[in-house]
Amino acid sequence: MRVLGVDPGLTRCGVGVVEGVPGRPCSLVAYYVVYTDPADDLSLRLLHLDRSLTGLVAEHRPDAVAVERVFSQHNVRTVMGTAQASGIAVLAGARAGLPVQTYTPSEVKAAVTGSGQADKKQMTAMVTRLLRLAEPPRPADAADALALAICHVWRGGTRSKLAEAADRVRRGGAR
Repeated sequence: MRVLGVDPGLTRCGVGVVEGVPGRPCSLVAYYVVYTDPADDLSLRLLHLDRSLTGLVAEHRPDAVAVERVFSQHNVRTVMGTAQASGIAVLAGARAGLPVQTYTPSEVKAAVTGSGQADKKQMTAMVTRLLRLAEPPRPADAADALALAICHVWRGGTRSKLAEAADRVRRGGAR
């Protein structure tokens, strides 16, 4: 399974692509950070993000897209930009006909480190170790996007298989 993970942000949007199967180590395909200029008009920033993510989906042809779910922050301005970037990421996956799953930061932390309370340093260290990288992915937005992709391979793949099995049972198929 190839997954494109997105750590949404309006100024810096992390994108990571990994391949793997549940319960096995994943392998790195690529990672990026899409930057937009805060001085630019919002519509141009969102358009740049849309074109960039659409291009990366087309280039890497993932089986699924995993996006960090926006959570409440104290800074309303920051959460608005993150929410807008998240919507663009979800749209890029949906437009390509891919399943899109969102994960909370604590879900990703728990999947990757075993603790939903892990800090950025712990997350980056585990992503580096899990993907057997010589050095940590930089900046942290890229490491977070890779963590989202790993989380989806390990949790989302299993979640999809369970949903498919439940659907077959509802239709009266194999049990």
